[in-house]
Amino acid sequence: MKHQRHFGSATPAREALQTRVLIADINRVVQILDSDIAAEEEQARIFDRSQVEYPMLARTMAARRDNLMDTITALERRLSKLDQGELVPELA
Repeated sequence: MKHQRHFGSATPAREALQTRVLIADINRVVQILDSDIAAEEEQARIFDRSQVEYPMLARTMAARRDNLMDTITALERRLSKLDQGELVPELA
């Protein structure tokens, strides 16, 4: 039988490492979305999101990318607090 880890049982150093890995993974997804958005814009020859003709797929991917960037910002703030020893994992 596998032992499952419980939420909040990670040490601050381990949580910081996991957060850094998560940020890197999300950054890769953002880069892929940026590339896909650029390809969609190039295909439609429309680059201004305010235009009505802007591709819906590019608009949707841009919204997803923006949400991921907000997530990265929040994770970086949390990481900063972890690095400064301000968070106690059991209480975070």
